[in-house]
Amino acid sequence: MHCRSRIQLRRGYVKMKAGLIIFQKNAIRGHVKTRLATSVGDDHALEIYNWLTTYTHQIAQQVKVDRYLFYSDFVPELAEDCKNDYQFELQSGSNLGDRMHNAFKKLFENGYSNVVIIGTDCADLEISDLNDAYMALSHSDLVIGPANDGGYYLLGMSGYHPEVFDEIPWSTSKVLELTLDIANKLGLDYEFLNIRSDIDTFEDWQNFTFRKKIKHVEIPKYF
Repeated sequence: MHCRSRIQLRRGYVKMKAGLIIFQKNAIRGHVKTRLATSVGDDHALEIYNWLTTYTHQIAQQVKVDRYLFYSDFVPELAEDCKNDYQFELQSGSNLGDRMHNAFKKLFENGYSNVVIIGTDCADLEISDLNDAYMALSHSDLVIGPANDGGYYLLGMSGYHPEVFDEIPWSTSKVLELTLDIANKLGLDYEFLNIRSDIDTFEDWQNFTFRKKIKHVEIPKYF
């Protein structure tokens, strides 16, 4: 599906292509939610991961933009059943920053004007977060969804600014702070979305299930 957001210029309206990047690890036992697995075991960590990916896609499919699903290792056969909803790609790069850099580059080279990236760790993600992100990009260079752990659960750009991924110590509490330092040095303007929590540890999961009154998780793998 294609969504065309519009900005008004002096002579009328200009159509803009909006794209959503979803970074997703392949659902392999022992390779996902490893920090969580130290407390709950590999099987339950995989079950929780499948719940998170299913939830993320339920939210993503409600926003009317082109969706690109970037897998970590390979495109599974089940993905073919959803090829009308997504375009499938493989992540490339030596670290998270390189992989995000390359994904954004691909979409901007394909003519997209507003591009947003999310992962599959944010169980609090709402459709309003995505809609607000694209709205913010109509007048800002960047939009950022801050995470409670000092990172971000969403990043959007209205132009290609790969410098925001340079020399960031990923998976630390400094990610957001250093990203903003780079944005400020580049003179980019940015907006924030609501602060959300990622699910990385057993404590994160306990807090989430308590707030949402979830007693048991048994969700089949999405794809």
